[in-house]
Amino acid sequence: MRSFFLHIVLGFIGFTCFSQSGINTFLQPSDTLNVPRRNAVIISETLLASASLLALNKLWYADYPRSKFHTLDDNSQWMQMDKMGHVFSAYQLGRVGADILNWSGVSEKNQLIYGGTLGFTFLTAVEVLDGFSEEWGFSWGDMAANAMGTSLYIGQELLWKEQRVTLKYSFHRTQYASQRPDKLGDGFSEEFLKDYNGQTYWLSANLHSFFKDSNIPTWINVAFGYGADGMLTGSYDGANNVFSNQNRVRQYYLSLDVDLTRIKTNSPVLKTVFSIFNTLKVPFPAMEFNEENGIRFHGIYF
Repeated sequence: MRSFFLHIVLGFIGFTCFSQSGINTFLQPSDTLNVPRRNAVIISETLLASASLLALNKLWYADYPRSKFHTLDDNSQWMQMDKMGHVFSAYQLGRVGADILNWSGVSEKNQLIYGGTLGFTFLTAVEVLDGFSEEWGFSWGDMAANAMGTSLYIGQELLWKEQRVTLKYSFHRTQYASQRPDKLGDGFSEEFLKDYNGQTYWLSANLHSFFKDSNIPTWINVAFGYGADGMLTGSYDGANNVFSNQNRVRQYYLSLDVDLTRIKTNSPVLKTVFSIFNTLKVPFPAMEFNEENGIRFHGIYF
């Protein structure tokens, strides 16, 4: 979710330090290499990444025993919802990394090399920390998911020079967090990140970009979602599991969406706001298919 914070920082600085015209000038991407901007981006990202890793190491991993570096096969955990989170995070971090380098006028090639890989690089460092924690371990499945998210961003830029298919996220509260607040979160802000039962990850495809000669509005998307429900633990072992009252089921969704970045505006401020919120799926009616109940319809789905 760091993509939110980086865009918000840029927007906040602009709003507090400049007039309306100054804000627009500040947020407008540079047509040529702007060395002060580039240097500010490099320094800021280095400091943010270092501070994040130090904070994780001290505030999170310090609560668990250390160990020798080891790997962990967790590919069957949480019905792969955690892996979807890795794909999403790597994609969004790569997107914001490239966008900020574009803001500083860096070449398209270097945007992809140094910006598009930001998510993979940062999440690899986090994975290494996992490898030295007895509670977790270095997961090759997580690394594969990180690579998928990075490849989705960079691959589309190389193929189409645009993001025709974006990764998005939606969330609704469930009954399960209150049963295991230590694992699934205590309160909305924690559940938003921890309760896999309420999370849905979407592949949101822009129709007009695939059918350019059509009259389809440029901002309309069709979205395909994946979620899971009934999970109180990462894996389930029937009667041997302490939390035996689980009814774990995969969920698949079809819905419409809006690509906010394709709404036409000349305002750099609005473009920044739209870019921030384009990480979230816009609520729409949705059709759900799951292994237990077949097809269900939702009047509005988050």
